[in-house]
Amino acid sequence: MQDQISNILRQKQHSCFPVAQGVMGMEIVFVNLYYVENPDKSWVLIDAGLYGSADRIRKAAEDKFGKGNPPKAILLTHGHFDHVGALQTLADIWQVPVYAHPLELPYLTGLSSYPPPDSSVGGGGMAYLSFMYPKKPITFRGRLETLPADGSVPFMPEWKWLETPGHSPGHVSFFREHDQVLIVGDAFVTRKPESALAVLTQKQEVCGPPAYFTPDWEAARASVQKLADLKPAIAASGHGLPMHGPDLRQGLNDLARLFDQLAIPSKGRYVPEPAVTNTSGVVQLPPNVSNTVPKVLATAGLVALAGLATYALTKKRKSRTNSRIRRTWPGYGGNAMHRSSYGSVSQDHASFSTDPENATNNYP
Repeated sequence: MQDQISNILRQKQHSCFPVAQGVMGMEIVFVNLYYVENPDKSWVLIDAGLYGSADRIRKAAEDKFGKGNPPKAILLTHGHFDHVGALQTLADIWQVPVYAHPLELPYLTGLSSYPPPDSSVGGGGMAYLSFMYPKKPITFRGRLETLPADGSVPFMPEWKWLETPGHSPGHVSFFREHDQVLIVGDAFVTRKPESALAVLTQKQEVCGPPAYFTPDWEAARASVQKLADLKPAIAASGHGLPMHGPDLRQGLNDLARLFDQLAIPSKGRYVPEPAVTNTSGVVQLPPNVSNTVPKVLATAGLVALAGLATYALTKKRKSRTNSRIRRTWPGYGGNAMHRSSYGSVSQDHASFSTDPENATNNYP
């Protein structure tokens, strides 16, 4: 009993929350990541939070799994800035491979930016301020692998991965069939993603993917229907607390049935036509749209962002710098190189480099 109480207190200390047997989540300001433990006590990390959060993620892992016990791998649902912020630091500390869908590789290796965010979709402070969010790709230097084409998940034998594009070209979700647990990323979320107020209140509801960062609504609709067909018992999303039982299934079924009305914004750059992407990144973008967001709403968004920053700072504890973490973590050394392949995609992503003049880092 004492061990259980201590574990609960440690989880609260790191903004962690239980999801299901062997699955724990952590909230970093407004985005979630997940620790998944296997029956043999090995574990993996799914997604990597915001920039600057590596120390919190590592400390929570040490509390749960013990010091000097790194994950077998880091798996990504997708590569948006709020899901890969601490990726490089954690991969360097732990010296583990990173797995993603091949269509996400351009945005993880510096080849292409994602389609630019669209603040004209409206809906709240998070959407109004999306033009300020990081747009350029990261250039991950380490062991970058592609997920197996057969749907199996490396180092997660009870799970399978599913293609759930729309919010990003290579977005994936993870499903454990025996108890119907779904780690969904941002294919759908469990609070209104455009609203900063929803971030603070944690009001639960099944919602479509964050509209300001979704460049293909037809694909997003198909992904939600695929996930609804699984009839998940528990869903853990990239934004919002886990949902389960009848509320989840009813909400997800309603979202799939009424996706156009509930999820697709009434206006926006990608509503009439999607961004076109391939294994090299963005190929074509629809025309930009003028954003007529009133100044008062933009101001409200800034105030909301300030509130979120205050919220994050009050929960932050003093920590060592990332450089000191690297020096003290057992076995830390230089980056490993490894060759990745997936179907027709085959290149040394670990040593990938891009000519800045050819990188699609800036969009109209």
